[in-house]
Amino acid sequence: MTKSRLLFAGARPVFVMSHCRAILPPFLIGCLMLVIAGCATVSQRALAWQAELGPVPETPLTPNQLLAEINLNQVMIPDGRFGRRNDLPMRPTHVTIHSTQNPTGDAWAHARALQNGKLRGGRRSGYLFWHFTVQEDVVVQHLPLNEAGEHADLDGPGNHHSIGVEMAEHRDNDLALTIDRTAKLTAFLLYTQGISARNVVPHYHWPREGYNPPNKNCPHFLLDNGKPGPTWAWFKSRVQGHYDRIVAERPAT
Repeated sequence: MTKSRLLFAGARPVFVMSHCRAILPPFLIGCLMLVIAGCATVSQRALAWQAELGPVPETPLTPNQLLAEINLNQVMIPDGRFGRRNDLPMRPTHVTIHSTQNPTGDAWAHARALQNGKLRGGRRSGYLFWHFTVQEDVVVQHLPLNEAGEHADLDGPGNHHSIGVEMAEHRDNDLALTIDRTAKLTAFLLYTQGISARNVVPHYHWPREGYNPPNKNCPHFLLDNGKPGPTWAWFKSRVQGHYDRIVAERPAT
């Protein structure tokens, strides 16, 4: 298990501007997002998580500094084995957010399962696999960002073009901290991979052919009545808040 400072070479930064950020602090932006997205309905879950986490800090930081906060570790699926036995190149255009719905498995347990091909499924490879699993204190990477996984919609665009991020739900894991670490990781991916904030989506976003219902209630704790609503809007505001902190690295002298 080794820490990584480089996820994928050749990435381009993208700058996502908020109309409000110049005049309102991130906490108020988050509250406004809750109200606007929910038609004056406030997510009690989001308010509780916001109270635990506090507002997103406004202190600027470089991508490498944000990466250090994320605490990224690589436990990669072996090249050429299991889900990686087929050549599935990818240029990511989306980030897809999931939840594991596994009360006993932490991020490390999921990494071991992926390394050993324990999660069967998937139309192209016969395996389920994704790029990152997040818990309260760590992010574990399983797959390079220029390779597609099978985590969203069988043979659809969610698998072909999106980075899969799973949030752990094991007992004793702090869900608020997990969500915020996921928001930091997502902001980092937007910046380094040139992905628009509009393209941060829940698993729900990708319909699955042959399933009833086609759109999965995932990540279930960030959805309202099984669909994106004020809780999802709050999560997106955390992503935007962390993104807005990022400043370019200073050139080496």
